[in-house]
Amino acid sequence: MRSRDELSRFLKRSRSRIRPEDVGLPAGERRRAKGLRREEVAALAGMSVTWYTWFEQGRDVKLSAAMLERLSSAVRLTGEERAYLFALAQHRPPPLAPIADDTVSPSVQHMLDALPIPAQVLSDDWTVIAWNRAATLVFRDYSRLAKHDRNLLKLLVAPDSEAASNESYRDRVRRLTARLRWDYGRSARPEVLDTLIDEMLAKSPVFAEFWEKMEIAAHFEGVHSINVSAVGEIKFRHTSFAIEQKPTQRLLVFSPLDTADAERLRHLMERASALG
Repeated sequence: MRSRDELSRFLKRSRSRIRPEDVGLPAGERRRAKGLRREEVAALAGMSVTWYTWFEQGRDVKLSAAMLERLSSAVRLTGEERAYLFALAQHRPPPLAPIADDTVSPSVQHMLDALPIPAQVLSDDWTVIAWNRAATLVFRDYSRLAKHDRNLLKLLVAPDSEAASNESYRDRVRRLTARLRWDYGRSARPEVLDTLIDEMLAKSPVFAEFWEKMEIAAHFEGVHSINVSAVGEIKFRHTSFAIEQKPTQRLLVFSPLDTADAERLRHLMERASALG
């Protein structure tokens, strides 16, 4: 199979570019080829030499996700190379990397800034890590908030005894909770969400009520309205998108529901520009 041939070439190239001294092995020993030997890669990855050799030769052997992760570390693959290894070996993306990724790429920030509608990016723990001017005007100025206060779940499910009986608020909390449960099942850092969940369970009876109901939602889309002091109520349809190069991040986009809402948003943006 072509994919097996490609896997073999990829692994040979990956180990050939690593100097023995880079991984704590003696550099002075004479070697017939550059890089690491198969037995050295196997030892670094905690695998048998035979099993690794067969795998590199493109034989029909299966490695678990944990073994592929160790192999990725042994030959020092980049994030993109790690994803490529999983694609070749298992024909699927790798598990989400268990590290915090709370910076957006310049191209994503450029895209946000170019959008004339509110948009923001969330990290895997629901912290707002990037936003645009429209989001600042419509929602809040995130730059004035400390990072731990920019958690979207905390902001949208802020304990409010008066809102607890409001059906619109309860429906929002229900949908947020269902989406959080979906994210929790996919998270590579569940301990971070554990902390968030425990905090919300202690602070919000409405969140606690819906968390116990075990509802799950893979998508978070819908319509909601917000009262903006300068122009009045604006209705938005919101949806989310995965960011390809950073799958632990999520882009939220808020589109005006109709032409009247679009006109109110345009007026808000123009007014802000005029005021500087």
